[in-house]
Amino acid sequence: METLRIRVNERSLCGGAVRGRRVLGALALAAAALLMTPLPSVAATASAQLQSFVDKVRSATGQFQQDRAGDGGGAQRSQSGTFAFQRPGKFRWQVTKPYVQLIVSDGRHVYQYDPDLDQVTERNASQAVGASPAALLFGSGSLSDAFTLQDQPDRDGLQWLRATPKDAGAGFSHVDIGFSAGLPVRLELLDAFGQTTRIVLSQMKTDPTIAADQFQFTVPKGAALVKMGK
Repeated sequence: METLRIRVNERSLCGGAVRGRRVLGALALAAAALLMTPLPSVAATASAQLQSFVDKVRSATGQFQQDRAGDGGGAQRSQSGTFAFQRPGKFRWQVTKPYVQLIVSDGRHVYQYDPDLDQVTERNASQAVGASPAALLFGSGSLSDAFTLQDQPDRDGLQWLRATPKDAGAGFSHVDIGFSAGLPVRLELLDAFGQTTRIVLSQMKTDPTIAADQFQFTVPKGAALVKMGK
């Protein structure tokens, strides 16, 4: 199976290194979910393949490696770890190197735990995911409600589509998704500041049995809890 490569813009979503780490994790997770679609016809357009994935794949697990580049083109430290998702809206994105970070959604809330800060940020899942790439991957509704999907010319041996959020406040300009043999294998997300992140996903398992506690989160003793939004 081919790996998934994703480029994600960071600063517009984060506004800082610590927040950037959190947002990138969520976006990366979103990308991870794309890899688990049953194979449609290779003649299908990229947008049709994405819809097939959203309609048919209920869960997945795998590993990821994430590389970031700033608007000046300088590379930043790579991240790696594991992910899991289960529709609708449940996911787990765990960074293990070069630092530890955990992002978990139970379908109602998204928790971002940063052990270095000993802090947990809690957001309403609908607000945290909204019109983000996660909505493309973990949701079960109509993609056209939140995104304009447009097939792009083939390049790098892949079939491409561009998903542009209809919400101007989504925090990114668009995400391009490349497919090969019916599988999404690369995402490239661009924000208004021109920053990008690439995520490679591997060792994917489609529709495995995932323990329910993988999508549950308990605030560690002594950690500060910051609730965002309502």
